[in-house]
Amino acid sequence: MLNLFAHPKRIFFVLFVCFLAFSIWIYAIPLFSPTPYSEKELHLVAEGRLVWQKHNCHTCHQLYGLGGYLGPDLTNVYSRTANNEAYIKGIIKSGVKQMPAFKISDDEMKALLHFLKNVDATGTSNPQDYQPEIIGTFSLEKK
Repeated sequence: MLNLFAHPKRIFFVLFVCFLAFSIWIYAIPLFSPTPYSEKELHLVAEGRLVWQKHNCHTCHQLYGLGGYLGPDLTNVYSRTANNEAYIKGIIKSGVKQMPAFKISDDEMKALLHFLKNVDATGTSNPQDYQPEIIGTFSLEKK
């Protein structure tokens, strides 16, 4: 067994095969994990992400602490408004302060709400709760 690792080319090959196997395993996990969403709901979430990108929401708003800083982080906007879709629709359609009113169709609004609901269900994000590191990153340990 020791002779197998005697040559650098063999070491590289073994490490490469291990890396490849691990990478395939990591990326295959979501393919075989059960999802609580139907195909229709997953399609709406994907369409909502496209609406988010089409209207450049990420320019002003954040998801998971990443994005613009003009508007609030919308990672958990769905639960913060007590799942009140009418409230979210009202803000999007009428605008507030620096946010303009968006003229989007009912289908786009439905898709965007499904996207925000899905993002909300994936976790929480309040970057202000995390400790900044000297190298410019944030640790996941709360202050």
